[in-house]
This record gives sequence, C-alpha cells and structure tokens, in this order.
Amino acid sequence: MDSVAQVLRNHPNAYVIGGGSNILLVHDLDRVVLINKLRGIEIKHLAHDKILVKAGAGVIWDDLVDFCVSKSYYGIENLTAIPGSVGAAPMQNIGAYGVELKDVFLELKAMHRETQEIHIFTTQDCQFGYRSSIFKNHLKDQYIITEVSLLLSKEKSLNTSYAPVNMAVEKLSKEASISDVRDIIRDIRWSKLPRPSKLGNAGSFFKNPIISKSLFSDIQKKYPSIPSYPALNGIKVPAGWLIEQAGWKGKKIGETGCHQKQSLVIVNYGEATGEEIYNHAVKVQASIESMFNIELEMEVNIVGGI
Repeated sequence: MDSVAQVLRNHPNAYVIGGGSNILLVHDLDRVVLINKLRGIEIKHLAHDKILVKAGAGVIWDDLVDFCVSKSYYGIENLTAIPGSVGAAPMQNIGAYGVELKDVFLELKAMHRETQEIHIFTTQDCQFGYRSSIFKNHLKDQYIITEVSLLLSKEKSLNTSYAPVNMAVEKLSKEASISDVRDIIRDIRWSKLPRPSKLGNAGSFFKNPIISKSLFSDIQKKYPSIPSYPALNGIKVPAGWLIEQAGWKGKKIGETGCHQKQSLVIVNYGEATGEEIYNHAVKVQASIESMFNIELEMEVNIVGGI
C-alpha cells in the first residue's frame, strides 16, 4: 500500500482499474494506469453459521465465487461467471439471477486518493442502487477500494427464483446443491452471452431502464407483450427487449454490432475502435429514445473522452 500511496502522490490523476472488463477505452490515456492486484482471501466463522469473507480488491470475482462454493458458503453462487475483480463488485453493485452484491455486503476498505487515508464504508455508506454505488456517483474517482467484506452463511439457502434456473433445478434427479446452482447459472449465462476471450465485449452495455407507470402503459398499448418487473420508483423493462424491437439484435455495422443472441451486449468483431463502439452505442440510444421515449443509460464506463 505504501508503494501505491507513493505513486498517487507523484501521479495524482493516475487511472486505477481492476480487471478492466467493464471499460470502453475510446482514446489512449495520457496518464499512469494502476492495476489493482491486491490479493488474499480471509475467512472468519461467526455465530449462527455466519461466515465473514474478506477478499483483496484484486482477487478475480469468479475465483472468489468458486472458492465460496467449494466451502459451501452460501450467498454469492448466483453471481457466478461475472467478469471483473472483487473491488469492482461494490462499485457496480453487481447482480444477476435474483441476487445483488448488497444482499451479502458487510463493508469495504478504501484508500482516499488525495490523503492516502484508509476509510471503512458500510452498506449504508455505499448508497447501493441498481448497478450503482456512491463510488460511481458522489465519490467517483476519489477512492481506491482495497478490501471487501461479505457476510455469507453455512446454512443451506439457495435462490432459484429466476425461472430458467428453477426449471433446470426441477430437472435434476437429486436435491440441488450450491455447486449445482452455480453450474446451472454458469451454463445459462454462457449460452446467452459471448465470452470476452472469444468475442470482444464488456458485458451488458446498457442498464435496464426504470420508467413511469404512465409511460409503460402507453408502450404496452402498442406492445402488449412487453416484459416488465416492479421497481421502487416505477417499472423496470429489459433494455435488451427494447433494443431487439428497434431492430438492433444481430445487426452489424463495420466491425461492431449488437450480439445475435443478446442484443444488450455490443461486441467487437475484430478491428473496431473504441470510438466506433461508442458511436454504435449512441445510435442505439437515439433509436430507443425515438421509438419508446426512453433514455438508455450506459452501464459500461467510458474512458478516454469522446
């Protein structure tokens, strides 16, 4: 940590990344880039079958999931196969298949970039929202997360509320284990999403928008089959569905396009530049706003200016 503090003193505008899986680099950066590689996993057994798991921010997130599954520590098995590092998980409040990080989050440690002081952030401090936290808003670029603490359980508790997961579990010839649920979700995820190692992408490019009930009612009149989910401040609709209705699914422009199986994912077919991918995303945004009066918000972090 002392070496990191020294680099920050010498390069206060250094750009810090974890795994870089949720970044679109539009132009080259003219500053120092730090890669967070803080490792280590620490376990503490608490009362009532609770497990405190502390992980360095540089630990690969899916490695942590596999570790916890191997120990039968319940809570994050639904978050399997999500690219990125542990430190990025609370920034994004990652979520999938009925589970969000905030459901198991206890606290994190972070270094203030300017003072190099270590601060502790609780769940309340982090102000978690849908794919969001205080580190993506109020405190953006002010802290470097160094360690994340999760509160998991040794008591069996599986979340199979997501319909495809539940269907797969019901087909098993035995009672589902934590490993079964992890494997099922991994299979579902990779059946729908392109693997970044084979086809360049940053996962879901846009957030699922939350719209007003009145706007949803207007859209539903024209599209009765529009899927939806209740949300705190309105109704959540799948961005992928909107993009598909607008004709973008599988559409390729140059070396970029929306994936043929999951239109929410913008892919690089080989030689597309960051700027070309960004421009493609802007075109998708414009068409959705024109067609549905909905403004899609990019989930991917745009780096390098545009």
